[in-house]
Formats: sequence, structure tokens, C-alpha cells
Amino acid sequence: MHLYQVIKRPVVTERTRYMALELGHCTFEVARAATKAQIKQAVESIYGVRVTAVNVMNMPAKTAKRWGRRRVMRQPVWKKAIVTLAPGDSIPVFEGGG
Repeated sequence: MHLYQVIKRPVVTERTRYMALELGHCTFEVARAATKAQIKQAVESIYGVRVTAVNVMNMPAKTAKRWGRRRVMRQPVWKKAIVTLAPGDSIPVFEGGG
């Protein structure tokens, strides 16, 4: 898998900004077939930072009830990676202000 196919997008929310600024964790949506080693290599080469740890979660699909008991899928299954950066490293996307 190519490095730019591993990382789909950064997940930027209030919680992930706090995690980036205070704890040094950055959150990304990644390809479902990506491994921890591939994620680490992709983040290090794309953003030029040092990665100390990678935690991966499979996020479940979200459903909505419509028209009685019928369930409709709103959001598909996706994979999330929380990457811990070395002290002193940061990614500008998570720092805020633009």
C-alpha cells in the first residue's frame, strides 16, 4: 500500500485538538487494511515527525431509525489511528488557528 493511501484524513475535533496540544497525540482516519507499522511509516515520512506509538481502533457503523423499526446506515465502518509523537514534535493541522 502506498504511503498516501494509508492516511485518508486527519480527524480534527475539540477532543483531538486537546489531545494534540496537551498530550502529543494526533488522530487520523486510515485505510482499513493498514497496519500499525504502515501508519507509523506514513506519518513519519509525510509530516516529518518521530512517532513513538500507534493505537488503532475500528469504529463501528452508525445507524438511524427511520419509519418504525427499519434501520438505515448513516455512516460506514472506518478505522481510526491515534499516533503518539515524540516530545517536541507537532503537526500544524492540530495546532489550531488555520
